[in-house]
Amino acid sequence: MNREGATKRPQRTVPGARTTLLYARPGIIVTVDRFTVGRNSYRIADLTHLRTTRGPHDRIAVRAVMITAAMLGGVGLLLGFTGGLQRLTAGAYLILGAVFLLPAALALIGDRWRPPPHELWGWHRGAEVLLFSADDERQFGQVTRALLRAREVNRYGGWADPLASANPWRPSR
Repeated sequence: MNREGATKRPQRTVPGARTTLLYARPGIIVTVDRFTVGRNSYRIADLTHLRTTRGPHDRIAVRAVMITAAMLGGVGLLLGFTGGLQRLTAGAYLILGAVFLLPAALALIGDRWRPPPHELWGWHRGAEVLLFSADDERQFGQVTRALLRAREVNRYGGWADPLASANPWRPSR
């Protein structure tokens, strides 16, 4: 405990390290020098080949679609082999066609209800790793932009904008 009575430890600083904060939410911190998600922390200079993708679909929705499609296929085969398809009326064919669209409807509802997560992948010291994953598209975009800004700062050596720091030509009056 320090003199003021705070229980939080003071932040360690490394001489020469840049600590400009670009994004901070619980469990996610992006500074000019580091990207920290949960317990994983990466140096920005070590991250290469960043790419964004969508994760896998929800397992429950995929299973529901597969089971429904298998059951409807079985019913269709059973009706075909027993000769029941020749005795159906036009209305029954329409209802059967609508029922066969059930797996597609379940897939669309499942993707709306539980959309696939957004994922940020990158190479860290020669291995491809999942850096960040989020269901919230807005948060994912903010973290991705902050990480890209941090990489630009590391690549170009500072915050100075070359066009803004240039002395533009102005006509003399």
